Amino acid sequence: MKTLTEFKETLKNDTPYDDFSIHLRALWFDGKGDWQKAHEEVDQLNDVGSAHIHAYLHRKEGDIWNADYWYRRAQQTRPEISLDEEWAHLVLKFLLIN
Repeated sequence: MKTLTEFKETLKNDTPYDDFSIHLRALWFDGKGDWQKAHEEVDQLNDVGSAHIHAYLHRKEGDIWNADYWYRRAQQTRPEISLDEEWAHLVLKFLLIN
């Protein structure tokens, strides 16, 4: 799987694919509208990618202070794009390294 369209098609399923990375799993759950499950996937992880998704999730939640903390941990700044655009960018990023 290499495209955003292909990833979005998997959102019709009841569960994410077994071969999805933890990052794609988190984004899949978020894409399904399950913020809590998405957060649980990355909450205890310390890698930069997980921190980036964690930041996005807190931005989506509206907790900007916490989001900015996680963006710094991810070596990023809070983007000035929509949440949908950020989600799509993150999915593409992790599809490329999956």
